[in-house]
Amino acid sequence: MQIAPSILSADFGNLAEAVRVVDKAGAGRIHIDVMDGRFVPNLSFGPQIVEVLRKVTDLPLEVHLMVQNPEKWVEPFAAAGADIIMVHVESTPHIHRALSLINQSTAKSGVVINPGTPVSAIDMVLPIVQQVLVMTVDPGFSGQHFIPENLAKIDELVTIRDRNPELNFEIEVDGGVNEDRIAAVARYGADVAVAGSAVYDGGDAAANLAHLKELIR
Repeated sequence: MQIAPSILSADFGNLAEAVRVVDKAGAGRIHIDVMDGRFVPNLSFGPQIVEVLRKVTDLPLEVHLMVQNPEKWVEPFAAAGADIIMVHVESTPHIHRALSLINQSTAKSGVVINPGTPVSAIDMVLPIVQQVLVMTVDPGFSGQHFIPENLAKIDELVTIRDRNPELNFEIEVDGGVNEDRIAAVARYGADVAVAGSAVYDGGDAAANLAHLKELIR
């Protein structure tokens, strides 16, 4: 299982170095949370951050759009260098169109479901995505507690994928993944785990990442 450090928990004054550190320490990709103050309460990064980070790492940059009307942001983030762009099914009435726009760009597409959203809500778009992100906290804030009931969604998605060979999406988990939870996330079958506070809190991101990787060996 890959670990994707979330820069939402990093030092905003030195993001380039925060990414370099986890790149050297063996991160699988970099997770970039984009919030608009409407779909979720907070505001965060724009396409310019992707442009900056694209220059300091060769790791895949995945953009998690927590925004209303995500369709209008696909082209700017793809042009900035995003490798993966993920859209919440709850954020738009036109989820198929939004994902199709991503697939027409240079980026891979991903669909995201909130803790209260069942897997059945995305059944119809699973054939066109390369990523499914299961939220294990309510989106919008770092440092929240993991909602364990959502582990069952990982198991459900693994079963769906195993029964349908034409589906090739990766399963990612985001929210509250720390040293107490990461082994369970891996055991249930996730391919990628987002870790923000668990990597960047405490000042030694490389050591924290190494510890998490050791827990899933």
